[in-house]
Amino acid sequence: MSSKFTVVRLVLDGERFEILVDPKNALDYKMGRQIEPSKIIAIDEVFSDASKGLRIPVEKLKKFFNTTYSSEVAEIILKKGELQLTSEQRRSLIEEKRKQIISIISKNFVDPRTGLPHPQTRIEQALSQVHVSIDPFKSAEEQAKTVVEQLRTVLPLKHEKIKLVVKIQSQFAPKALGTLKSYGTIQKEEWLSDGSLSAIVEIPAGVHSSLIDKLGSITKGTSEITLMK
Repeated sequence: MSSKFTVVRLVLDGERFEILVDPKNALDYKMGRQIEPSKIIAIDEVFSDASKGLRIPVEKLKKFFNTTYSSEVAEIILKKGELQLTSEQRRSLIEEKRKQIISIISKNFVDPRTGLPHPQTRIEQALSQVHVSIDPFKSAEEQAKTVVEQLRTVLPLKHEKIKLVVKIQSQFAPKALGTLKSYGTIQKEEWLSDGSLSAIVEIPAGVHSSLIDKLGSITKGTSEITLMK
């Protein structure tokens, strides 16, 4: 098999079906980008073992896919099969997913001893200690739940949300409202007679400082932010 290509594999009833694909376009396709199959599939051949060049007999294609056209079968395998990542793709995707998971944990969990978020470097070090396995294709949000349970063996973590009462002057209110929504959930929104905004927002405790800094920048330091008890 040429090193220019990688494999998409589909297993049905213990039978393995493989096609050769362009690694970059195939990965982009699997990540949700709209790409024509003709730009992904290297050749319209279906293999039981692409590395050995072992082709699937047409009778077997008919049995499993109800067609003898390799091009049609290849598109089905591309859609439903599992992409075999190159080593570089796997490293890159796992590293990116790892950063996303660390960011989620940092924003949503605090150290119960201090009430403050753990620095991302501390979370990263803890991840190395517990040898977490990261799936490059599963969402970071889904994996973070499992990772947190593993991290708790070496790092104290508490999921905590806080509520803030925020008051924003009229000229800054529209932009500030968008920021509040991106950081948390607006539980109460009131527009006052002078055009200013009063809101109650629930946010993860870990983004408290970041939100204050962001609002300070937007409102030139004029925002009023109070922590609800």
